[in-house]
Amino acid sequence: MNYRKIANILSWALHPFLLPVYLMAVLLTMTAFAHYSAGVKFYLLWVVALYAIIIPFLVLGVLRSLGRISDFRVDNRRERLLPLLVGTICYVLCAITFAKIPSAIFLRKFMLAAACCEAMCLVVSLRWKISLHLTGMGAIVALLVVMNIVGVGNMLLPLGVAILGAGALASARLYLGCHNPWQVAAGFFGGFCVALLAVLFL
Repeated sequence: MNYRKIANILSWALHPFLLPVYLMAVLLTMTAFAHYSAGVKFYLLWVVALYAIIIPFLVLGVLRSLGRISDFRVDNRRERLLPLLVGTICYVLCAITFAKIPSAIFLRKFMLAAACCEAMCLVVSLRWKISLHLTGMGAIVALLVVMNIVGVGNMLLPLGVAILGAGALASARLYLGCHNPWQVAAGFFGGFCVALLAVLFL
């Protein structure tokens, strides 16, 4: 069995760019947001995809063409600073967009939590390499825990899947040699704590 191929597939399938879209899909199908019309659901998914995937990916393409990053994985700690800054701004803009929808205050909090996680990774990356993948997974687990506690919906199944996914992703990142155990653990618990605090107090 080609474990490296499996680890690479996991790394791309659970890439930080994609996690907000996964979470949004869960929210729009398993919570009160499922009652939104199809048009509203499409709009929300489009906004998240625009700010979480399309704009950051285009920025990476520009940076790659200018020679500011060596590849799209951005494994070099120093090369991560500008992409992380752009990611933070994108999530803030996404939160501002959601703020225009009164019933979407919960979604706004999620985007602010994502912005805070990006900012945390930006600050840490000034001196040390942290796992961005596990930061994203830690944030997802924290948000699903909050949803279970406040009764937004029955999130036990998605929470279980997220925890198993985080474990598999951590193993994949370690197997590929992208991080050491401390960087993986710091990413997960950092993302969990920052997202939890952001949702509770922002």
